[in-house]
Amino acid sequence: MPQIPIRDMSKANNKKKIFNDPIYGFVSIPDDLHFDIIEHPYFQRLRRIKQVSMTNMVYPSANHTRFAHSLGAMHLMRRAVHLLNGKGYDISDAELEGASLAILLHDSGHGPFSHTLEHRILQGITHEELSLEIMKKFNEIHNGRLQLAIDIFTDKYEKHFLNKLISSQLDVDRIDYLKRDSFFTGVAEGNINAERLLEMMEIVGNDLVIESKGIYSVENFIVSRRIMYWQVYMHKTVLSAEYTLMNILKRARLLSQKRDLPCTPALSFFLKSQCDFYDYPDKDFILDQFCQLDDYDVMTAVKMWRNDKDKVLSELCNRLIDRRLFKIEMQEGAFDPGYIDSIRKQIVKQYGLSLDEADYMMPQGVSTNHAYHPKKPAINILYKDGTLKDINEASDQLNIMVLSKPVVKHFICYPKEISLK
Repeated sequence: MPQIPIRDMSKANNKKKIFNDPIYGFVSIPDDLHFDIIEHPYFQRLRRIKQVSMTNMVYPSANHTRFAHSLGAMHLMRRAVHLLNGKGYDISDAELEGASLAILLHDSGHGPFSHTLEHRILQGITHEELSLEIMKKFNEIHNGRLQLAIDIFTDKYEKHFLNKLISSQLDVDRIDYLKRDSFFTGVAEGNINAERLLEMMEIVGNDLVIESKGIYSVENFIVSRRIMYWQVYMHKTVLSAEYTLMNILKRARLLSQKRDLPCTPALSFFLKSQCDFYDYPDKDFILDQFCQLDDYDVMTAVKMWRNDKDKVLSELCNRLIDRRLFKIEMQEGAFDPGYIDSIRKQIVKQYGLSLDEADYMMPQGVSTNHAYHPKKPAINILYKDGTLKDINEASDQLNIMVLSKPVVKHFICYPKEISLK
């Protein structure tokens, strides 16, 4: 009986893979170009960067990654374009590919712990600008095939609604992260109807709008953003953990100017470096160094610094690793300077630190949020007679104007062990 030949998978041209996503089910990689980009180390790095930073300190299951979010946003983009094409809007295959690649790479410039350490590791450049630099690098690798994606991402392409699908007050990026973060934190109030929002999208005058019958889905979207912001992203304990991590990197950078700290070569390079991204003569080298960093570099270093001779650094690292987080107070107005000074003096007394060192033990800041920003391009509602209204005016069930006002909260953290009596 003749043997059945064994297929050599190393030579197989099978790049249309499928991911099983807990939010949308099966998500397909559409073609070879998407596959090759996803397989690249610059993109695979996103598997090792948490989507919501230190939020797992409060919600234990919130360990999902920028990698999964990027694939989910790509899926929604392709779904949105498919629905718009079905309504008669002319979006070519090339434009679909460009928009799909742009959203796939829109978060590729995030560093370790996402927003928490932005500007703390590499100065002078935002994660959006770094994403663009990575797109340009992929464009070189693939002989100009990402130029349309770059034009769409930077809003230089004539069909501006494609950019609004990537970056606006109602885009596929926000739709995915709200659904995904709600799912993995278990905060059901943050869940939104993604399919309904996509189904209600229309194009008017090169702008992305929402049919009037989708107004309640938009209202739910805006309310969900507000809930997720204060219940998840700016949760008091999450803030305490994130600002502790910021101060760890700040202290480590200071110490690295005087001596070597044990950490990975890439992290060591950025701790010792003081230049902005655009000041470096060799951008390719800096980009490659940055794309070697992920959450693992930082947490490995934090574990190694637990026993450092610098008591500020070791104290902060031990608190973060063991989840002995700082107590946090939050209020609408600024804290009284005398109250802040009393906390600082108690820290100096109890821990034997200088006044400057004590500031590392009392992170403080201001948190601001717009669920809907009235000064940014509006979410417009399209009525059957062709008129358009900003959701602020169109909403008849909820007062979106209230939700569009910024919520500003001041906070201060300090060790629970000190006495403020």
